Amino acid sequence: MGLAETLELPLLPGDLGRVEDALAGAVRHPDRFLGDVASHLVRAGGKRIRPTLTLCAAYAATGADRAAAEDAVTGAVAVELVHLGSLYHDDVIDEAETRRGVPSVNARWSNIVAILAGDYLLARASALAASLGAPVAALLAATIGELCRGQVLELQHLFDVARSEEDYASAIEGKTATLFATACRVGGMVSAADEPTLDALTRFGTHLGLGYQIVDDCLDLTATDDALGKPAGQDLVEGIYTLPVIYALADDSGLAERLGGPLDSQRLAEVRQRAAANGAVEAALAVAADHATKAAEALAGADTLDSGVCDSLRRLVEGLVDRQS
Repeated sequence: MGLAETLELPLLPGDLGRVEDALAGAVRHPDRFLGDVASHLVRAGGKRIRPTLTLCAAYAATGADRAAAEDAVTGAVAVELVHLGSLYHDDVIDEAETRRGVPSVNARWSNIVAILAGDYLLARASALAASLGAPVAALLAATIGELCRGQVLELQHLFDVARSEEDYASAIEGKTATLFATACRVGGMVSAADEPTLDALTRFGTHLGLGYQIVDDCLDLTATDDALGKPAGQDLVEGIYTLPVIYALADDSGLAERLGGPLDSQRLAEVRQRAAANGAVEAALAVAADHATKAAEALAGADTLDSGVCDSLRRLVEGLVDRQS
């Protein structure tokens, strides 16, 4: 079941279709090569979580009885382009060969092409945000800065067996939760929501993003390549020790001897199994569940939001935190 079906909002599938059309138009370019590269991951599809959040935030602020305003669709496209641009750059950093079940841009073309194409997507996102007004443009610029901060913080702790839970939380807040929060806030901003409502939507997005990333990091230890659409265990290969690994290291003194440096395939399989076998994954998922509760509480604190849409967003939280892939 897809996100739109989970949310049970009748107008959402049509509005997401408008987002898809606008995404395709946003990356179209007279230079056929640039257009092909820029549209590579757009054509590959994806969950479209961030655009869905923008649309749902707009519904929550104005009601779900009419299609989203054009500004909400534009905002949804802008946040998705920031996400896609960051993926192009991430795949260069990670030396990834696949993304969403297709060859990554860097693998198909080159690192230079991927970097420039990612920059182009960020530029297109900025142009769309500017068309929505200075406050939205400023928010998106600050969000891109936070994405960079989170990624840089993560890079500072590669192969660090002493990485703290606090360092991890700060990194994922920057690289993941900030864009979830911005997606929600933009939906409220283009719908003229008041400041307390915008703050509630932002808190909801932040906690949803934190819970989503923790679950993602657990799946890197437990899921298959096919389920993830990319190589499983890639975080361990790259020396990124996520929350379940941090917990596993605290309880298994021998695990640190196997980490701290590159892993071959045999050692990777051993470490994945060992990290997932001692309750660390369950402990990390409990933290994700706590963020899901806080996301729901944020919505409950905003009496100006449409209650039916808020119920749908709570189902979205449950689905994303309980997902198996």
